[in-house]
Amino acid sequence: MANTETSLKEAAAIEGAIGAALVDYTSGMALGTIDGGKELDLNMAAAGNTDVVRAKVRTMEMLGLQEDIEDILITLGAQYHLIRLLKGRGTNGLFLYLALDKNRANLAMARHQLKKIEAELDV
Repeated sequence: MANTETSLKEAAAIEGAIGAALVDYTSGMALGTIDGGKELDLNMAAAGNTDVVRAKVRTMEMLGLQEDIEDILITLGAQYHLIRLLKGRGTNGLFLYLALDKNRANLAMARHQLKKIEAELDV
């Protein structure tokens, strides 16, 4: 099992990664971040994406959908923002957030790697 720091380092190593965060969507707080630099304020992104997750969860409830959300993709002109809701033991209310440079990233591979990171994460 990997801890938060190790998992974020693995996420940051994904081809095209700009930054990554582990976020508690009940509070909107980032539990850990890596990279981002001047390009991306990961704490602000964590808070903003919390609203996205909450809205989607509410919508699913209103629609009566009994499905789990695997991930949410936001596509920008130059970036992908990938939000993966965690389902493992002790991870209820958490999501992994990964920002990618569209020109350098392979979206399918990034989703696959983020799923693997989720499976190994122990919070």
